[in-house]
Amino acid sequence: MSEHTLLGPWIRRFLLEHVVAERNLARNTQHSYRDALGLLIPFAAKIQKKSVDRLAVVDLSADLVRRFLADLESSRGCKIATRNQRLAAIRALAGFVAEHNPVHIEWCGQIRSIPFKKADKAVVPYLEKAEIDALLAAPDRRTARSKSERSSSRVAARRQPRCEPLAPTRLLFDTERAAESS
Repeated sequence: MSEHTLLGPWIRRFLLEHVVAERNLARNTQHSYRDALGLLIPFAAKIQKKSVDRLAVVDLSADLVRRFLADLESSRGCKIATRNQRLAAIRALAGFVAEHNPVHIEWCGQIRSIPFKKADKAVVPYLEKAEIDALLAAPDRRTARSKSERSSSRVAARRQPRCEPLAPTRLLFDTERAAESS
């Protein structure tokens, strides 16, 4: 087999040249891509009954990738977000290979046609009035620190639907706390 059909050199180039040098992806992303391919390659070798160094690019068929993703969820217990991260790495590899070797464009299209799964959005719970009142009554009102915490809790309770603007408020209370202690 030529170097253009073997998978190993493509993975090496993808991880070293593309992910690190060309794209300069974050270290966590680099590790995520590496880990995804580290799981995929032995899985593919087992299914194809080949050694990992003899795998060809086309051995990673779309069907095999779907089986791999299903295996991640069933045997490894991965959640949908993890499955989608693994698929993103595989799709990025496919795009890289097709970009550098037009012979593999059709293969890339098949891999990239595998859809991401939709995950349920986390429900953001809101407190009822009685729960807010219980939280506001909890701090000991005799110390300066608990007065500050009570004040910040009141602000948080009023701004419950939009908590992002609380960061400057928290800094203000921390500054006051520092002034009181000096």
